[in-house]
Amino acid sequence: MKQQTIISSFINAFNGLVNFFVRDRNGRIEFCAAVIAISFGFWLHISVVEWMAVLLCIGAVISLEMLNSAVEKLCDMVHAEYHPIIKVIKDIAAGAVLFASMISVIIACIIFLPKLFLVL
Repeated sequence: MKQQTIISSFINAFNGLVNFFVRDRNGRIEFCAAVIAISFGFWLHISVVEWMAVLLCIGAVISLEMLNSAVEKLCDMVHAEYHPIIKVIKDIAAGAVLFASMISVIIACIIFLPKLFLVL
């Protein structure tokens, strides 16, 4: 197999991003949540450190959702019928997204709620 050029690697990765956000419902939901979090960050004038936490949370949740989506597609390709082990694999991958999402919501509350109480 011929090794990809760096440019073709970036093009393939970009195509993966586009494919994910166009075809994955959870990806679109998480993208909207990211836009809302970023908008709140600008509106509430969060600090640089708070921006780093918000962006790391966004990156973690979306990256894990992309991996979850890839694992689910691979599992479906390997074993299209119901299989208890495939179910466990899919549940664990989804659980990783849920865990990162819960921690991200806690971090968002820590950052945004005190600022919202001052504004409202």
